[in-house]
Amino acid sequence: MNLEGMINREDGQDESLYMTQASQISLYENSVTVTMKGREVELVKILTIFTTIDLSHNSFQGEILGVFGNLHSLIGLNLSYNHLIGSIPSTLGNLTDLGWLDLSSNKLSGGIPRVLGDLASLGYLDLSNNQLTGRVPQDKHLSTFSNDSFSGNPGLCGTPLSKACPGDAPTPPLSSSSTFYPEGYGGWFEQKVLWIGYASGIVIGISITYIACETGRPKWLTRGVRMLETRAAKWMEKTKRKAIKFHGQRNC
Repeated sequence: MNLEGMINREDGQDESLYMTQASQISLYENSVTVTMKGREVELVKILTIFTTIDLSHNSFQGEILGVFGNLHSLIGLNLSYNHLIGSIPSTLGNLTDLGWLDLSSNKLSGGIPRVLGDLASLGYLDLSNNQLTGRVPQDKHLSTFSNDSFSGNPGLCGTPLSKACPGDAPTPPLSSSSTFYPEGYGGWFEQKVLWIGYASGIVIGISITYIACETGRPKWLTRGVRMLETRAAKWMEKTKRKAIKFHGQRNC
């Protein structure tokens, strides 16, 4: 509660100033290494509006205090790799400027607060490797995060995790025929379309052949039709002779 700069800072205040310390010899600019969105970044100069808290990789115990929700100008909070227990405080939903939140590798329990979905500025979320339970909320902004944000919590279930929640019915795969039509309708409809296509093709083929024979154009099609007629006549005559010969041998 003593971090008054994060609680009471007005928007736009000291936007271009860096944290400095004046001495009798020179002006010293502070530098720091912080973990932002899972990566270590060294800041040679620190803007006064860079309001983040990085307490990762320590041995802090106890619960996450709800007073974090009073730090309205906080843009980054990293409490990963500690021994924190208890639930995630719902007061974190008050941090409307929060850009990243990393609570991974602790011993946090309970469910994921749905109010985190109201943080429109939240671009990075890591709640992995805890003891969280229940369904992963898919409300608002929470639905945009991948499996990596929630993995390592055996008690969590639901999308985007592969573990289904109790009572969730498996979704059967949809076939191409059942996507737009009810059960039993797709097969009948497909067969009807298929037969309509066959019938249309036969009618169109016969019509084109008839027109070609009557007009004699195009010549290549007329020649092809005449050739097929000749071959068909020869094949029928040959078949007829074999049938007569076979019938005669059988009578003998």
